[in-house]
Amino acid sequence: MTITKIVKKFKYPIALVLSFVLLENIAWIIEPTFFGKLLDALIDKFYDKEQVDYFLPLGVWIFVYLLNVLGGTLHRFFSGTVYSKIHADVATDVISYSKRQGYPIAIMFARAELAKEYIVFLKERLPEVTWQLSATFGAVVALFFYDWRIAAVAVVVIIPIAYINNIYRKNVVTLQKELHDTREDQYKVFEAGDISKIHEFYHSMVIPQTKIARWSSLDYLIIKVFLMIIFIVVLFIAVDVDKFSTGRIYAIVAYIWTFIASTDYIPGLMESMTAVRELNNRLKEEVI
Repeated sequence: MTITKIVKKFKYPIALVLSFVLLENIAWIIEPTFFGKLLDALIDKFYDKEQVDYFLPLGVWIFVYLLNVLGGTLHRFFSGTVYSKIHADVATDVISYSKRQGYPIAIMFARAELAKEYIVFLKERLPEVTWQLSATFGAVVALFFYDWRIAAVAVVVIIPIAYINNIYRKNVVTLQKELHDTREDQYKVFEAGDISKIHEFYHSMVIPQTKIARWSSLDYLIIKVFLMIIFIVVLFIAVDVDKFSTGRIYAIVAYIWTFIASTDYIPGLMESMTAVRELNNRLKEEVI
């Protein structure tokens, strides 16, 4: 079994969920632009005493905001049902195949338990991947409409971030294999009923999990400090150089903040993707 085979078999329900994820994300990405226009209209109306029609920008912003709410609501509604059914089918198929191969009961249930990582990836990580791609590239595209220099800085930032995350991935993949090796033996340990062995089993997972946490925290720290410097540079360009209106400054800051916030998901995404890749190698002979 691989994640690719699961996606092919359940492509329509997964596509349904992701369509609402995309609706939620796209609406969220374009929302700062329309709120910035509304902000400028309100400032012109109440401070400059101009006869500015702010009802149209207000109505457009409300519409975009409600699209975001609709996408988020339907994504969460269908996600629980769809992925629960997928998990039931996948676990059954893994156990059926293992039984035909004559695997011990302990291995059968251990592999069914490991297959949960596929569901976690599809239910939680895949929407996060979609959000990160939407936020990263959507923010960059939006910034090009305000100042190409700000967008260029964001594009350049992606290169070192990708390099740092590649180092993280290479170091975590071996640790994920250690965890899966240990978890595959858990039912054997429970069957033996030796408390000291059970204690040893759980503590054997502490070291690789601790190392993964260290790499995750280091990855997060380096990227966040780096992005803080970039944020200050971009803010200086927006305020001091171009002298944008209040609404445009709000939109630029919102897009930069969206770009930065999307990196919060990177360590968890890289860890989950590494775990799924290792699980693919472990269960690739399984057929759904």
